[in-house]
Amino acid sequence: MFVYILVLLALWFVYRWFQESKRVADNGDKHVYITGCDTGFGHLLAKHLDKLGFRVIAGCYTEKGEDELKKASSDRLTTLHVDVSDSASVRQTAAFIDSLVGQKGLWAVVNNAGIGVPSGPTEWMTIEDYKSMLAVNLVGVIDVTLSVLPLIKKARGRVVNVASVFGRITPFGGPYCVSKYGVEAFNDSLRLNMAPFGVKVLCIEPGFFKTNVTNTEILENNLTKLWDRLPQHVKDDYGADFLERGFKMMSERFRVLTDGDLMKVVGCMEHAVAAVHPRTRYSPGWDAKLIWLPLSYMPTFITDSFFLKSSPRIKASVL
Repeated sequence: MFVYILVLLALWFVYRWFQESKRVADNGDKHVYITGCDTGFGHLLAKHLDKLGFRVIAGCYTEKGEDELKKASSDRLTTLHVDVSDSASVRQTAAFIDSLVGQKGLWAVVNNAGIGVPSGPTEWMTIEDYKSMLAVNLVGVIDVTLSVLPLIKKARGRVVNVASVFGRITPFGGPYCVSKYGVEAFNDSLRLNMAPFGVKVLCIEPGFFKTNVTNTEILENNLTKLWDRLPQHVKDDYGADFLERGFKMMSERFRVLTDGDLMKVVGCMEHAVAAVHPRTRYSPGWDAKLIWLPLSYMPTFITDSFFLKSSPRIKASVL
């Protein structure tokens, strides 16, 4: 019986590998719109899909990002400026894409644009801190998707939303996890709504990778600014050395967990765009698979205890 089960499992894995290895044809006729192409995952994905023959429409926030991408790509790739937090910019970009793709429609949109700061303990935040991040990480994803969804439906294509494993579990405060939970919810509802139209909606949930979001220098500067604007009574609650201990813990944790191979994420993005049978969810990164996702299925009292014990001790703590 045990051998029989092993054989069935082996056959299932072979079948799954065979199905997932199939790629769509006629890449040269398929347009892919990617946001956040200045650096990181978006920049690498734009170049990667361009090499595979796709007609990439790379949305960048800066002229520098556009120039660097043009120099490293073929003439199939089109760059344009888009600010995903500005609906006028999003609509203008969508109108240009409509004129570019014609009756073929848009094969895929990859909502990659995102920011990681401001981020810190929730008590240190203002509502404006939440609004600024949600405008990019969540509202921007929704706005961009809705702006090109008619073109995606026309091509029976894909929507690829880049969330985070921290859209499944929340180990720290601030707006980042809130924004990623929102992306997960939007992704799930859109996937159900679009299924009858033959549109696939996929989600990328990376763990810690070496990008601006996990740049310790940027994060430390941001936390210092947040600390400096706190009233003295809040600083007293946390303790004068809380920030220093937090920096040390963050540095040690990122050193262990952060993966420098961004192509692990880009490979998942490419599969979501180009595979005949893409996965519903991708969780690149060993930490996502072995730490964060398993923790997300644990009872709350276990995860709370784990995160509290692995956080800097607060002076005013009653625990």
